[in-house]
Amino acid sequence: MGFLSKFFGKPKLDYQSRYELLKAAISGTMSKVYQAKDRKTGEIVALKILDKQKTADLEMRFKGTKRPSEGEIAIQFDHPYIVRTLEYGTTTDNCHYIVMEYLGGTGLNNVLVHKQDLMAGARMFYIRQAAEALQAVHEKGFIHRDICPRNLIFTGDFNILKLTDFGLSVPNREPFTLPGNRTGTPNYMAPELVRRRNTDHRLDIFSFGVTVYELCTRQLPWPRGTDGLAAMSHDQPGAPITDFRPDINKKLASAIHYCIESDIKKRCPDMATFLRMIAKVEYEDEKSFADMR
Repeated sequence: MGFLSKFFGKPKLDYQSRYELLKAAISGTMSKVYQAKDRKTGEIVALKILDKQKTADLEMRFKGTKRPSEGEIAIQFDHPYIVRTLEYGTTTDNCHYIVMEYLGGTGLNNVLVHKQDLMAGARMFYIRQAAEALQAVHEKGFIHRDICPRNLIFTGDFNILKLTDFGLSVPNREPFTLPGNRTGTPNYMAPELVRRRNTDHRLDIFSFGVTVYELCTRQLPWPRGTDGLAAMSHDQPGAPITDFRPDINKKLASAIHYCIESDIKKRCPDMATFLRMIAKVEYEDEKSFADMR
């Protein structure tokens, strides 16, 4: 850090001057993400510009809690299955920004609606990668709070599935675990979050379980919805995964259902337990997946 930065803080980024924006922005719920080229180094990166008003609204929910910013959380991870954050800060027009590695692939959400089965033969690899990524988040002392297919991104060669987006993440301790903040993606929300009860890292395990259930079936355990009401049924038992995949490996099916237990006391306690449960599952029978729409 330079002499002036010590006293006046990190310089603000004129991102349009520093980066050549190569593709139109992909709009998320709270940000826009560009494929960008660093004009000095030639490096291709993902440049995330957070919406100023939506960021302020989220920060108001945690007013007085000293919640770390998305950039402060994301840059702590150096893990093969978590998108690497290169830097973060504030732009010259006072928006938060994050510079990340550019993966070149697409989200799991897009793959799940593709007519072809783009994961054939590799589903167990992706499940383990996602599980190990979430385990790393929890071991660092954070709750991700938005585990869903949209936030799992493939590399361009489809060899790796990486976890991203720490925009809703919080430390796994009070006051962040107290009832009140119902944020996340409704179709993947844990019942304790929906019902505004105390939470901990196990809300991520529930969301992970729903995501893996969908990865294996293209279906959800509960009726799909488009708003917060979609999660109101999650305190009831979900449909057995064998309803959609009667051929699924029994150990994998058991592990997934352990994750989506509505009663948090009966739910899988941590990702290490999930990984042990599927340790001997070498592959998952793919014969009927391609016909599911």
